Amino acid sequence: MQTVKLVNSSAKTIAHRGLSGIEKENTNSAFVAAGNRSYFGIETDIHRTGDGNFILCHDNDLKRIAGLDIEVEKVTLAELRNVIIYDRDQSNMRNDLRLSELENYISICKKYEKHCILELKSNFTDEEILKIIEIIREYNYLESVTFISFVYENLLKVRKFLPEHSVQFLFTEFKDEIVNKVIADKIDIDVYYKALDEKIIKTLHQNGIKINCWTVDDKQEAEKLINWGIDFITTNILE
Repeated sequence: MQTVKLVNSSAKTIAHRGLSGIEKENTNSAFVAAGNRSYFGIETDIHRTGDGNFILCHDNDLKRIAGLDIEVEKVTLAELRNVIIYDRDQSNMRNDLRLSELENYISICKKYEKHCILELKSNFTDEEILKIIEIIREYNYLESVTFISFVYENLLKVRKFLPEHSVQFLFTEFKDEIVNKVIADKIDIDVYYKALDEKIIKTLHQNGIKINCWTVDDKQEAEKLINWGIDFITTNILE
């Protein structure tokens, strides 16, 4: 299976949960697959675990990805490390398909010189945000990380420790209060692509806001967004 190529794209492409159109999402395999291609960045999702560590997983539980009724925030990191998750065809014969960890992700992105787009899934405390920052700092890769979240307070907590750092607010639909808030706080956005139009993109750019969008897998839709001047496209399979 191959990616779908975008020609002469001015937008930077981001591999959604790694190259999840080919490899299983949020695994080291998906991160390496993206690393070996032309993506600007690699996106992933981070939760806290029950014992105060961190795991990379989109869902709150393991039902969809492993058929297990386990909530990731209620069990230990050691327990989560033992879980073999489904491959993309729903088989579970690959012993290497396990949930990745922050350290794996950062080291892979650094090796392949990819920007990290790290979605903060939990409603993290100040102490947890600082711990995540310090883990990344140990790899000397903090400047190559953008933090994104549906939880606006997570981004404000990042900015408390890193006042000028790259952050993006995730949301689905535009509302005036959202636009006013991100402009006032100088926070970039990551929005569902169908909520965008050329006028909105122009207005946000005029106010210094960079625009990422999720999750675009249709080539024609991506080309339309590129023509409108989108900055980043998060995708499972386009390249």
